[in-house]
Amino acid sequence: MKFFLTLMFIFSFSVIQAQEIEPTYEVDGDRVKATYYFNDGSVHKQGFFKNKKLTGMWTEFDKKGNKVATGFYKDGNKSGTWFQWNNNKLRQINYKNNVVTSVNSWKEETSLATN
Repeated sequence: MKFFLTLMFIFSFSVIQAQEIEPTYEVDGDRVKATYYFNDGSVHKQGFFKNKKLTGMWTEFDKKGNKVATGFYKDGNKSGTWFQWNNNKLRQINYKNNVVTSVNSWKEETSLATN
């Protein structure tokens, strides 16, 4: 009986740990603000929906809370300039109707300019 109870406890604990945190939705005028979470409760993505389509500014974070991407959606499509940060590198991606039109990348340098 002890074995059975121990097994049930371990199983129920693992199920509780495996549950994902549900996104939250808040009405903001004619849009809905959506926030998605990592399993540890920190914010993963935030942005807006309008008429069930992605719209406006969306921001993505890593588990430490650092911003890793930001950009705009228009009628459900990526539009305009997006920025991505990764390993001391900044990438600027330009979109038009969800199609990449150009990409620029910059890498952080460790040298200093002095006079």
